[in-house]
Amino acid sequence: MHSEPISPGAVKTEEQHRRDICVAGGWMHERGYVASTDGNISVRLGPDRILTSPTCLSKGMMTPDDLVITDLEGRRLGGSRKASSELPMHLLIYRLRPDVNAVCHAHPPVATGFAAAGLALDKPILCELVLGLGCVPLARYGTPGTSELTTAVEPFVRDHNAILMANHGVVTYGADLLTAFQRMESTEHFANVALVTQLLGKQVMLSGGDLEKLVEAKARYTSGSQAAAAELNGPVPPRGDATERVTLTRRELDALIDEALEKDRARR
Repeated sequence: MHSEPISPGAVKTEEQHRRDICVAGGWMHERGYVASTDGNISVRLGPDRILTSPTCLSKGMMTPDDLVITDLEGRRLGGSRKASSELPMHLLIYRLRPDVNAVCHAHPPVATGFAAAGLALDKPILCELVLGLGCVPLARYGTPGTSELTTAVEPFVRDHNAILMANHGVVTYGADLLTAFQRMESTEHFANVALVTQLLGKQVMLSGGDLEKLVEAKARYTSGSQAAAAELNGPVPPRGDATERVTLTRRELDALIDEALEKDRARR
């Protein structure tokens, strides 16, 4: 059941999305990101229809027929099971982020450990993650299945693609399910590396100059990718101004640069 790959960015049928959710659920279970019946996954089927994992079922044991269709208010439109009580968090993300078409929520142990310790993953210690994920903020604790949870994560949804939830877990999202899952994987990898640096007693941050070079390299790569896409598929729509988030906002980047420069001055 979990052998089919999930392809990014493709237009898919409902049946393909059902299979993809089961594949992603199997990946989360196999990697230890969820235990028992923890976690939930959803995909946007259309403007007002969401396909989501059911409550009280292991993410590693789901079949396509177990999944539930709801509207953007959480009302069940299809399926015999009930949707997760944490579906409102997914629906909030879909309402605030029209660019998002998939959401993953899990409890990867190291990242969740940071959340339980009250620590965000916001230090520029890995070049790939600075540009590939940005910082991962910490939302205050909210009781799962209540409006407290959506209220806690709401301030971070627009400007981030992954959020730690205090004493709870992680939520990630993206343009497609593969992207949403990979952001979960990257968040856990980030947490593992951050934990190792803490155990070693030393974290060396990227300097402001290093961060600027990364942004320039990203811009060159993006421009090259857009040019290649334009040759094959026609013009690519403009990406927006300097405050548009690619993987982190300009304000976040400036804050990271300022922090790195302060650390440079302190070391001198």
